[in-house]
Amino acid sequence: MNLNNPNIAFGVIALSLIIIRFVFEFWLDHLNTTHVRKNAKSVPEPFKKVMDDKTYQKSVNYTLAKAKHGTILDIYSTIILITILFSGVLAETFTLIADFIGGREFAIAVAIWLIIWMLQTLSMPFSWYAQFRIEEKFGFNNSTQNTWWADQAKGLILSFIIGVPLLWLVLLTQKAGGEFWWIWVWAIIAVFQLLMSIVTPILILPLFNKFSPLPDGDLKSRLNKLAKRTGFINAGIQVMDGSKRSNHSNAFFTGLGKGRKIALFDTLINQLEEEELEAVLAHEIGHYKLKHVPKMIIWSFCLTLAGLYLLDLISKQAGFVEAFGFSSEGYGFGPPFILFILLSSNITFWLTPLSSYWSRKFEYQADKFAATVIGSNLPMVTALRKLNEKNLSNLTPHPLYSGFHYDHPSLIERESALQK
Repeated sequence: MNLNNPNIAFGVIALSLIIIRFVFEFWLDHLNTTHVRKNAKSVPEPFKKVMDDKTYQKSVNYTLAKAKHGTILDIYSTIILITILFSGVLAETFTLIADFIGGREFAIAVAIWLIIWMLQTLSMPFSWYAQFRIEEKFGFNNSTQNTWWADQAKGLILSFIIGVPLLWLVLLTQKAGGEFWWIWVWAIIAVFQLLMSIVTPILILPLFNKFSPLPDGDLKSRLNKLAKRTGFINAGIQVMDGSKRSNHSNAFFTGLGKGRKIALFDTLINQLEEEELEAVLAHEIGHYKLKHVPKMIIWSFCLTLAGLYLLDLISKQAGFVEAFGFSSEGYGFGPPFILFILLSSNITFWLTPLSSYWSRKFEYQADKFAATVIGSNLPMVTALRKLNEKNLSNLTPHPLYSGFHYDHPSLIERESALQK
């Protein structure tokens, strides 16, 4: 094999990236499931106040079921990716769609979107199985078939309405942007992300869930006082009907400026006491006050800029697209762009530990903020225990696995930090 041939070299590099990522992920999953099984016989001493034996065994089985499902999906997805890349199917499909629609930038944008959608559709049976078999088995699924399929249809329509114009604009900008097109494209993507932060809570989330004002009463009064005490200006506290689809619970705030909305899952309200809900909300406010969201956005922007610069470098190499069956002439920036989309996750995967580390650090800081604002760490501790118990969280992840993948510290880590 002549690796001096750029076609072969790019193919070997891409295949190596895919296989190395897959093997490492497979090993990491195996390490974690082995560790979970090792601690599965009885509730570890630190967690005896969190779960009884029956619930703990259920959480172990839930963890193992999700891990097995994830491994099978990863095997399947990796085989599909390698097949379409190196069989020429990707290039032929792209060319067929682009030529059928017209061959210009809009047609190329549609071709990219359709290929990504078709690949996502191939994994849809796994999503369905996770919802209606795994989640159903462990008592979390509340979604009906009609609701689930309606969600898929809404997601498809929104993806087309938002995705195709964005891709089209990116392709046009790249064509007209000259040597530094990647900076202009980066600016467009950055503005788009900020706009979506504003539009999503107003127009998109209500298409999937119902948001209702938190009813008047002691809880609303307590949470409003907390928001006022911490200087968190918002558009109101709302309850989201999360129980329509799942018994999992969560809380979050969305939007920018005075348009920020605090959203509590109805399941969360049913699971926690008022002082615990106050602590959870204080934790979320902590993320805002400590500027965690802007910091993560800046990190995302930096990754995007670096990725676009890398794309600029490799798109200038004719061998890059030819290695996967594309012609180096015609269709402009479309072929390198879609190849980069499909391959980039095998590079950014190795940055996951860094993102996870920062995210866990922010969680510790938000926990500490909540304890300080409330005046006690006890409500946060009891809230975390209940949430881990109700959501059947993995209480014994392998340290290497959690260090790589967990964007939230484990329960014992959060409790220990709160006790300091």
